[in-house]
Amino acid sequence: MARKPRFYLKDIPCHIVQRGNNRQACFFCDEDFGFYINSLQAALQRYSVQLHAFVLMTNHVHLLLTPDDTEGISRVMQGVGRDYVRYVNKHYRRSGTLFEGRHKASLIDSERYLLQCQRYIELNPVRAKMVQHPAQYHWSSYQHHGLGKPIGCLTPHPLYLGLGDNIESRCEAYQALFTTELSSHEVDTIRQSLTHNYPLGGERFRAEIEHALGVRLGKCGPGRPAAERGEVN
Repeated sequence: MARKPRFYLKDIPCHIVQRGNNRQACFFCDEDFGFYINSLQAALQRYSVQLHAFVLMTNHVHLLLTPDDTEGISRVMQGVGRDYVRYVNKHYRRSGTLFEGRHKASLIDSERYLLQCQRYIELNPVRAKMVQHPAQYHWSSYQHHGLGKPIGCLTPHPLYLGLGDNIESRCEAYQALFTTELSSHEVDTIRQSLTHNYPLGGERFRAEIEHALGVRLGKCGPGRPAAERGEVN
């Protein structure tokens, strides 16, 4: 069956996930995470793409990106993947592929879903039972959004900036969003959108995306339950 193409639009946020090949580890120590972040920051600047949220897990990454053009995200992912794989292969004296060939992508309706998607990304370590709270996980944008720590590669989204007049009030308001969990329906909707490379938003948003792209996107099929697919993040 033919793969669904991935579409990107100028100024439309996009949720990206890239997994290790066969779900194997792609980060092995803190130095690896640091190299990836530095490579990502350079690529974001080079291709004029903003990073609003991220989490680096042992065997995959989640990124929330907004590009200045339709090609920026693809170029960022290609550039970072190339640099990071070269680094890992040299550092660990290995060869071959590291990431799955194609990353997953889902355009995001900012008004309704952006902060929900951002929470989903930053809660990955909690769902994976690595920590009890996202503040306890170092390689995540929650360190900035919830704790106020500076992260050079991050560009906070205007919806986050609108949570308060200063960093303290924004952090306090953002922390309050995590006092309740995402529902199972919300989590599965985000997962399904990624699986099918489908926009995360309502019918109006989908219609606007279809009009902008000049394509019919069809329906996001229900697929198998996430647990059956082995997807826990």
